[in-house]
Amino acid sequence: MEPNTQPTQSGERVSQGLHGVRERARKNKQERFTALLHHVNVDLLRESYYGLKRKAAPGVDGMTWKEYETGLEDRLKDLHSRVHRGAYRALPSKRVYIPKANGRQRPLGIAALEDKIVQSAVVTVLHQIYEEDFRGFSYGFRPGRGQHNALDALYMAIHGRKVNWILDMDLKGFFDNIDKERLMELIGRRIADTRIPRMIRKWLNAGIIEEGIWSETEKGTPQGAVISPLLANIYLHYVLDQWTDQWRQSAQGDIIMVRYADDAVMGFQHEGEAKRFLSDLRERLRRYGLELNEEKTRLIRFGRFARLNREERGEGKPEAFTFLGFRHICAENSLGRFEIRRITDGDRRRKKLRQLKQQLRCRMHEPVAQTGEWLKSVLSGYYQYHAIPGNLTVLKRFRRQVARYWFHALGQRSQRRPTWEKLGKLFDHWLPVPHVVHEFPDARFRASRLRAAHPK
Repeated sequence: MEPNTQPTQSGERVSQGLHGVRERARKNKQERFTALLHHVNVDLLRESYYGLKRKAAPGVDGMTWKEYETGLEDRLKDLHSRVHRGAYRALPSKRVYIPKANGRQRPLGIAALEDKIVQSAVVTVLHQIYEEDFRGFSYGFRPGRGQHNALDALYMAIHGRKVNWILDMDLKGFFDNIDKERLMELIGRRIADTRIPRMIRKWLNAGIIEEGIWSETEKGTPQGAVISPLLANIYLHYVLDQWTDQWRQSAQGDIIMVRYADDAVMGFQHEGEAKRFLSDLRERLRRYGLELNEEKTRLIRFGRFARLNREERGEGKPEAFTFLGFRHICAENSLGRFEIRRITDGDRRRKKLRQLKQQLRCRMHEPVAQTGEWLKSVLSGYYQYHAIPGNLTVLKRFRRQVARYWFHALGQRSQRRPTWEKLGKLFDHWLPVPHVVHEFPDARFRASRLRAAHPK
């Protein structure tokens, strides 16, 4: 590794200059940084370029990663010059749609390649400041943090604190409703180098192109842009995270929170405080142009006493909630003690199976080995996220259903339909059996603490 770089807490390497920015941000939470753009140099632009997805779809410029590599150094020097002269211009994002689990479509914006490079470089610089500001319960799109870290934190918090009520929050159209002027105001609390906010405004105001027609975006950030996750975290840091920290300081009971981007779950000891918080939260969000999706936001009884309390009222099993693709259920372990059972959300599982069924039909006439290799890769990737303790039974059912779909697809290749017994060895060879990938959260927490206490 280059000698002029320093490691951060997440393990990434940054220049000594950026390391100094982070140290200043850590020591002085009120400092406004007046000189940041010089950190966006040719070396950082090059690193940002090589950090992009190489097979990503091109934006309105039509430029692919591979094409830009031709004459790369001259391109980067020219880009660097335009950024620092103020001649850099952001291009509109190309609007595309991807299907959602509920049948609707989610709009995404594909930025031009140079916009992606510059955005990635600016994100690297800003991370040095905001990673010292963001709260520990914020996990989405942050270096060294992922979805399973958030799931572990929620599991441990519910087990370790006095949680009797869960507030499952859902923000309505969050990315589309961010108030751009409020966002720039919040960024100004830390960033006094006017050139950085000016570039961010260029990206926010570049608009979108859909079917050749340009349109302006009055509010929101373009979903799919490299910088959008950081902007979203900055907005929610001030609107939600800081405010929640202040709110719970005056609370009488325990309050926990875990947030991954705009998906957040809170736990409360007392029902009254949970309801009061929910009322205050609606007003807080309204002031910043946001609102809860009332159909998806729920306050439910959840925790070690939920089953007993509901049985006393004759209400049946405790309600469950879904967070980051896993349904969280009140259960008991073999010793009769409270346990949180986490299984793959049914809607997400069914959507994946429908996709595989359709793709197997399209691959019906491909060589068996080729389809087998593809299915092996798909299932391995699926297990990589979903294979947690308590979820293996669900994953085994998922594997059996995939085998059935492949069996029917193979049966349509000829008039002589194969038997399940004949294809059993084929399925055993190509369809991996699920095994636990992510250990219990307490074991993972102990391991992370051990690494922190004894770094290499």
